[in-house]
Amino acid sequence: GSLEIFAGLGLVLGPPLGGFLYQSFGYEVPFITLGCVVLVLVPVNMCLLPKYDSIPGKDSFWKLILLPKVLVLCFTIFSLSACLGFLDPTMSLFILKKFKLSAGYVSLVFLGLALSYSLSSPLLGLLSDRLPYLRKWMLVSGGLMTALCFFMLGPAPVLHIESQLWMFVLVLVLIGFSLGMCAIPVFPEALQCAYENGFEEGLSLLGLVSGLFSAMWSLGAFTGPTLGGFLNEKLGFEWASAIQGGWALLSGLATGIFYITETTRRSSSSSLQNPPGNNEERTRLVGSET
Repeated sequence: GSLEIFAGLGLVLGPPLGGFLYQSFGYEVPFITLGCVVLVLVPVNMCLLPKYDSIPGKDSFWKLILLPKVLVLCFTIFSLSACLGFLDPTMSLFILKKFKLSAGYVSLVFLGLALSYSLSSPLLGLLSDRLPYLRKWMLVSGGLMTALCFFMLGPAPVLHIESQLWMFVLVLVLIGFSLGMCAIPVFPEALQCAYENGFEEGLSLLGLVSGLFSAMWSLGAFTGPTLGGFLNEKLGFEWASAIQGGWALLSGLATGIFYITETTRRSSSSSLQNPPGNNEERTRLVGSET
């Protein structure tokens, strides 16, 4: 949650600053400015970040990725990245065409998603850390809520609702919150799954999980704009956003089915290990001895 605050701050500051630089100095200046900032941060990170002497782990990457729970969580990360990536090439064009806003005001509309994500991240991170049993509910409800919000973003033509700016911004705010509900519990859930399956705790495991999720995020960041741009060109933004929300819908349903199956399997195995008759016999024996 704490790290996601700064990710949200980047999302908050990026659009308005980029829009201001674009309007004032032209197309190239925002990219040149961002590149210079990143170059300055490289030596700063080299000096400030601590050095760790980590021991290479013996755990296999394929062993991690083939765990059913990790596969479901990877699909969750992919769906989130695809949904966010879809908005990059399509949403600004839709706002310009539908609401006739200037580039500077378009960048302010993006703040609806970024602000809600950054402000809700600390609370969601605290809930995920203090109440681990809520993670599964956050993943499922977040996925379903994201799907509903993308269906309402256009909104979908089947609803016959005229798109308005206030409603568009409100849906973006809800999308930011729902994406946070999905994204924040994923990493601790994957680590817990790895520990339960015999992985050694340490930096090696953290590197495995981080690398896996970065790969899934990059795959979604490629699929979302590619598929979304194609759908936007062929069907329009309203239908494209509704279809793109299908990724989040599938993610929420898959996560819910997995957790239901896991809970059923654990309850059945525990009942087999501790039959009710054994507990009654133990109670009688203890009573007779006393």
